[in-house]
Amino acid sequence: MKTEELVKAFYTEKQDLLKEYLSENPETEVGQLIKSLKLTKEQSVVIEKIMNSTLTDVFYTILLGLDGCASIGGIQEMYELKDENGNQLNGEIEGYAYEYFHEQKSKE
Repeated sequence: MKTEELVKAFYTEKQDLLKEYLSENPETEVGQLIKSLKLTKEQSVVIEKIMNSTLTDVFYTILLGLDGCASIGGIQEMYELKDENGNQLNGEIEGYAYEYFHEQKSKE
């Protein structure tokens, strides 16, 4: 796995969670709680924006924290990440994370 693939996997997970939470027939507790609110169309747009921003913040912060560019739980240090083949996954996470989560590019 390459660093960009790791970041893209996090981005894909974020998108999948958002889709599940806002689906007509959610299988997660979060999705069921949102559905139970019986939101209007306008409220649904707002909750989607809230959830999208929240998930972006969470995933982006975790990725930057692993790269040593942000703190996780008040501790900031660089972690050594390797895939199962021993390939290093550090050092480029911040740039790719910005592209995927803030420029909202879903590179295929």
